[in-house]
Amino acid sequence: MGAGRRAGRKLAALALGVVLAVTACGGGGSDQAAGAGDAKGKDSTAARSKQSEAVVSIAPEDGAKDVKTSGALKVGATKGKLTEVVVRDADGGKIDGEISADGSTWTPSTHLAGSTKYTVHAVAKDSEGRTAAEDADFTTLTPKNTFIGNFTPEDGSKVGVGMPFSLRFTRGITNPEDVEKAIRITTEPAVEVAGHWFGNDRLDFRPEHYWKAGTKVTVDLNLDGVEGRPGVYGKQSKKVSFTIGRSQVSVVDAKKHTMKVKRDGKVIKTIPITAGAPGTETWNGQMVITERLKVTRMNGETVGFGGEYDIKDVPHAMRLSTSGTFIHGNYWGGNAFGNYNASHGCIGLRDTRGGWDKKAPGAWFYENSMIGDVVVVKNSNDATIAPDNGLNGWNMSWEKWKA
Repeated sequence: MGAGRRAGRKLAALALGVVLAVTACGGGGSDQAAGAGDAKGKDSTAARSKQSEAVVSIAPEDGAKDVKTSGALKVGATKGKLTEVVVRDADGGKIDGEISADGSTWTPSTHLAGSTKYTVHAVAKDSEGRTAAEDADFTTLTPKNTFIGNFTPEDGSKVGVGMPFSLRFTRGITNPEDVEKAIRITTEPAVEVAGHWFGNDRLDFRPEHYWKAGTKVTVDLNLDGVEGRPGVYGKQSKKVSFTIGRSQVSVVDAKKHTMKVKRDGKVIKTIPITAGAPGTETWNGQMVITERLKVTRMNGETVGFGGEYDIKDVPHAMRLSTSGTFIHGNYWGGNAFGNYNASHGCIGLRDTRGGWDKKAPGAWFYENSMIGDVVVVKNSNDATIAPDNGLNGWNMSWEKWKA
């Protein structure tokens, strides 16, 4: 009996345990379901919390066409700060730009090229450090009216210390700051170089003083897409390099009828000359050799002297001004050289007809000169040559040049 009661109690306990276990399982399942719902809710909240609140905006909109090359590209961020903006053209070239101090905007540092597809990738972070990104592409307009800049000196040339870099634009420019900003000049060794506009179609660059011999100059013409005037865009993208040769500055004294040729600061030759006669005096000032001609025709009718002269075989001529000032060989001047001034404004050096005598002053000076060398005229009874008459901006003070 005792054993039976114990056995009964064990069975009852076992049955109760089974019931409790079943109840526990059922109840536990209900609680777990609620718990699973809570967990799911927490996971959903966590998933939502992982998504950045930062919003990136890109203008122009994705796929846009005929986009303006300046002012249209803008990248911004709200509820966060921009951390990365990459803009590339179809060739992979990168457009530089700058993120604002507060991280709300990115601005390109240059204009865009015309007829070009660009891609934009922008990333921003919210206050929790979570990132958001946006991508877009667009294509810039195809200009109907364009301009380029014809330049001197030529790419790869070696020139004298007085040679500026000069651009003559094919259309008048009414947005000069935008055009000048698109031209970058670097030098080795480094020196400050500034531009000056002569009218609305010519822009010259030079340092304060003559270039140092051996200087390497590189010019990046990033004019493609620059709106030079309303509706007229640049179509030129080119890199130009030139080197400054030895220093040669020749000083003409119109009263003494001599020219001292200075090479690297030392006089290497003194040459008797004849300058402009009374009434047709030679300009004073610093003049740069811009053209070299072994032989040329000089006709007074082309420079306002009517039929006073027409010499078809002037030897060893080098241009100093747009208006017709040359330094050249002279075989018809008799004993004027070193004695009196007899020209119509040019500087004459004794020479031979046909230029056959290599030892004649005209031939010697021609062979020992290069484009960009400087000829300074002093003590002439005339005014100083205008800075834009030839490449003669050295006759303008540095302060006025930069102004």
